Amino acid sequence: MITKKDIENFLEPKKLAVADVSRDPKKFGHQVFEEFRKKGYEVYPVNPKTSEIAGVECYSSVSELPAGIDRLLILTPKQQTDAVLREAAKKGITRIWIQQFSETKDTLKISEENHLNLISKKCIFMFIDPVTSIHKFHRTILKLFGRLPK
Repeated sequence: MITKKDIENFLEPKKLAVADVSRDPKKFGHQVFEEFRKKGYEVYPVNPKTSEIAGVECYSSVSELPAGIDRLLILTPKQQTDAVLREAAKKGITRIWIQQFSETKDTLKISEENHLNLISKKCIFMFIDPVTSIHKFHRTILKLFGRLPK
C-alpha cells in the first residue's frame, strides 16, 4: 500500500528525472515537466528524439542521466514502461513513480526483484503541491471518499 509518506519522500528533494517528456506543450509529458519546473524542481527530461526541451538538456535514455539522480517519474506508454523500469534499476535509481495506466502486469514483479521503492496507479498531478485545476477537484473527491493515501 502506498502511503502519504511514500509520496512525500518521492517529491521532497525537488530533483528528479522524467521519462517520456514530450516536445509538444499540449502533451501530458510536457505538461508534467513544466509543472515540476514551475514549482521549483530540478527536472531532467528523457526523450530519445531530442537533445533539449524548453531550453533544458534532454537525455536520450535513463542510462545517460547524470549521477546523483535517484528518482524517476515514468510517463511512457505501457509497452515501454518495463524496459525503462529495468534500465532505471540498472542505473541505480531506486525511487520510481509510474504514472497511472502506464504500469503492466509485470511492473510490480520487476520492482520487487530490483528492490525499488515504487509508486504506481497514482496520477502525479494529484500530489505536486499546491494541487491546482481539475486535479484539485479530483483530489478533494478522493479525500471525501477516503481514497487518498494516508
